[in-house]
Amino acid sequence: MNTWIAAVMAALLSLSVHAAESPASRVEQVVFKAGADHLQIKQSIKGEQTAQYTLNVKAGQMLTVDFKPSSTSAYFNISAKGADSALFNGSMMGNHFAGVLPADGEYTVQVYLMRNAARRNAVANYTLSIKLAKGDAGTGG
Repeated sequence: MNTWIAAVMAALLSLSVHAAESPASRVEQVVFKAGADHLQIKQSIKGEQTAQYTLNVKAGQMLTVDFKPSSTSAYFNISAKGADSALFNGSMMGNHFAGVLPADGEYTVQVYLMRNAARRNAVANYTLSIKLAKGDAGTGG
């Protein structure tokens, strides 16, 4: 009997440890085909999972991101590596970003579900279009 109780306790402890782990984020480096300045990604996220698309840019380049989710609870953010705050917050600003990037470095486009949908383990399919155009001649981009 004591062995059975110990086995049940170990199983419950194991479940709580697994539940406390954060879900894996999918991280992909954005690579444009030779001669192309844009790409389209069709993917999905589920629950608390996020998808992160990283790209290396030069200051002055124009980034355009269009997001078409199947769920009204799915959004995207854009942030620079090491920044204290997001450059763009989709839940407040919408599903389209177009702007000149202020600094050289790595930027991340992160796709996520709002907390209410994530808790329900909802699924969102999406199409993410990313375009990175050269800046003007003065920026060196």
